[in-house]
Order: sequence, then structure tokens, then C-alpha cells
Amino acid sequence: MSLTRTLTDGWVVAQRNLIKIVRVPEILVFVLISPIMFVLLFAYVFGGAIDPGGGLNYREFLVGGIFAQTVVFGATFTGAGLAEDMQKGIIDRFRSLPMSRSAVLVGRTTSDIVYNVLSLVIMALTGLLVGWRAREGVVDMLAGFLLLLVFAYAISWIMAYIGLLVPSVEVINNASFIVIMPLTFVSNAFVPLESFPSGLRTFVEWNPVSAVTQACRELFGNTSDAIPVPDAWSMQNPVLYTLIWVVIILVVFVPLSVRQYKLASSR
Repeated sequence: MSLTRTLTDGWVVAQRNLIKIVRVPEILVFVLISPIMFVLLFAYVFGGAIDPGGGLNYREFLVGGIFAQTVVFGATFTGAGLAEDMQKGIIDRFRSLPMSRSAVLVGRTTSDIVYNVLSLVIMALTGLLVGWRAREGVVDMLAGFLLLLVFAYAISWIMAYIGLLVPSVEVINNASFIVIMPLTFVSNAFVPLESFPSGLRTFVEWNPVSAVTQACRELFGNTSDAIPVPDAWSMQNPVLYTLIWVVIILVVFVPLSVRQYKLASSR
């Protein structure tokens, strides 16, 4: 089928997924409570014990990391939603319709962008309340948010592939937790790079979550000239490094997910 047909069918599927926000508002409530909880928890509980250095306010240092963590965790809704549709037989109903098979994946990943947008808005408002500010202007701020959404969109295709492999929502939740937790916590999202031992620091510097976090801090103006720039190329060029990861993930996991969907829906 043509790309136009795929995108059109994908938008219809996305609308179907977004209707759940209205019909099951509890889903949205829990999606939005999580980022608020993390911002307040790290700002007021751990903030007094962590010094990012360079005279930088920890709350400004923190919010970029919380943004990155939340959009990565938000991408798991793609996998969970597909696993649920497979379990309930919704995918079998889609097979009987004259629609592009890849439209189901396009619609699911697209609708989850809306969840991430809402999460970012809530986090930004919560961040403003605890003292976070975007100091580089509106254009750079919007560029930071756009980079977060693009990165989350790429991660959602990984979750889509995993969601089509596993038999239930419970399994995808556990599997995604095992993958995402090390990526988000073994990064510069919550503590400065200097706090990691030398061997682990190399992993942190090249961790894509660290890159998107650093990129957001720079675009939001939440950095300090007194903090030395890391030697790693990934940390010196975090925006470019993040975009490279986005391209790699999409090139690998979009065809893998489409192939796995065809295999799963043909059983």
C-alpha cells in the first residue's frame, strides 16, 4: 500500500487509541502523576544531598533528567498497548479490515506522542513551581522539547517490537523495566558525570539517555561554565549524538516491528 494510505489508516488507529483518554481518564491521571512525583521526590528529598557543581542549582540540573526519564518510560505504553490488543484479539479484528498492516504500529506510536506531550507540559509546570527555568529563550526551549519527543518516538518502536514478542501486558511491563531502568539511572539524569567511577563513567558518557539529558540542559540553559566539558564526543555534541541514535533505532526497529506484526497477526 502507498505511504499516504498507511499514514491515513495510521491516523485512524491513533484516534482510536486517543479516545481511551476520554473513556478511561484514569489512564491519563496515572500518566501525569508519575512525572510530578519524580520531580518533587528528587527536588525535595534528594536535592539537598546532591551537588551538581559549578554553582548550579540542583533543581535546574534535575529537570532535564526527569524529562528524559519520563519520555523514555512513556514509550512503554506502545508495547503495553500492542500486547493488550494482541491478548484481547483486537489485532485479529484489524486483520479483517481493508487497511495497511503497518498502520496499527504507526497509529500506536503516534498516539503515544500525545501522552508524552501532556507529560512534558505537566513536568514543565511542576518544574517552574520548584524553581526550574528555561534560560536560553523560547526557540531553544521548544527545540529541547522537540528533541525529547523525537527520542521518545524512536524508543516507542523498540517497545512496539518487544510488545509483539511477549504474550501479555505483565511481561512487557517487566521486560521494559529491566531494559529502561539501567539506561535511565546509570546516566547523568540525576547525578553529575563526575560522581561515577572511571569504568562506569564511560558507559554513562555514551548512554543515549545521558546525551538527550545533556542536550536538554544545554538547550534550556541549565548548565554552568564552571563545570568542565567531558572529553567524550557524545557529551560535547549531545544533540547530534541523540539524533544519530534516533536514526539508528528507527532504521533497525521500524522494519523489525512491521515484520513481527505481520508474523504475529498471521498466527
